[in-house]
Amino acid sequence: MIEDNAEVRQAVKVYKALGEPTRLKIALLLTEERNLCCSDIGSKLESIAGSTLSHHLKQLTDCGLLDLRKDGTYIYYSVNREIAQKYAPYLLG
Repeated sequence: MIEDNAEVRQAVKVYKALGEPTRLKIALLLTEERNLCCSDIGSKLESIAGSTLSHHLKQLTDCGLLDLRKDGTYIYYSVNREIAQKYAPYLLG
């Protein structure tokens, strides 16, 4: 039986986050274009409410798949390539 360790929990969080189509689209977008702010992501994906987009970005950040960088009042997101390579190499291919 597989032990429930930190890596297994992390993998479950990543897969759960990517299991939602909008979050997968966000992650794929951020592998192509790094350091996008919420409004840039929203304009590229279209038809996503700001609050919904914020929720999706939080889920992707909480599982470790996205890194964020604050610059004044803006938050810029990019894919954590180490986590993506380990748990979701499809994103980088």
